[in-house]
Amino acid sequence: MKSLSLNNSSKPALSINDIANLLSISKESAKVTATRYTRKGLLVRLKRDFYIPINKFDKFTEKDFFQAANIIQVPSYISLTSALSYYNISTQQFQNVYESIAVKRTKDVKVRNIEFIFNLVKKIFYTGFTLEDNFFIAKPEKALADIVYLTSLAKYSCDFTAINFKRLNKKKIDDYIQLTNKRTKLFWDRLCKTYKI
Repeated sequence: MKSLSLNNSSKPALSINDIANLLSISKESAKVTATRYTRKGLLVRLKRDFYIPINKFDKFTEKDFFQAANIIQVPSYISLTSALSYYNISTQQFQNVYESIAVKRTKDVKVRNIEFIFNLVKKIFYTGFTLEDNFFIAKPEKALADIVYLTSLAKYSCDFTAINFKRLNKKKIDDYIQLTNKRTKLFWDRLCKTYKI
């Protein structure tokens, strides 16, 4: 069956061009095929012109979903509680939810039972991330700075008692917070006093 050959790709998600190449068909035929396979439940639509074979999607690891998040919105990087949980710095974890920081727009994308959340920040604050295992993710201190920033603006909710602040470098967090605003800086100061950071 032709659809089985789509599982041979090492990529987490297949573009229309990938499908065309794997099935040796034209790009237009690949679009029609992708739509038909999605209706049959053989492919999962990630976003326009990007699909994941259902057999792969059902076996996705956390890192695979991180890569998928990066693909859904470009540019973006994994951050907030998703990143702190990945680094084992926070015991708070959202099941089937993957959080990212973006500069284009805030949006929520649902793919089957998985939710991808993208939070908008100003371009000057879009920093402090690294490429790890084929996905972009915030450095631990930046993930917390993103939480502090969005929480101070009432755009995010975090259980700060679940965070192990001792595993974070306060000076690095301070440097990121300096890129924000007065409201965020005051909120960070209060957090430092409350949790003796």
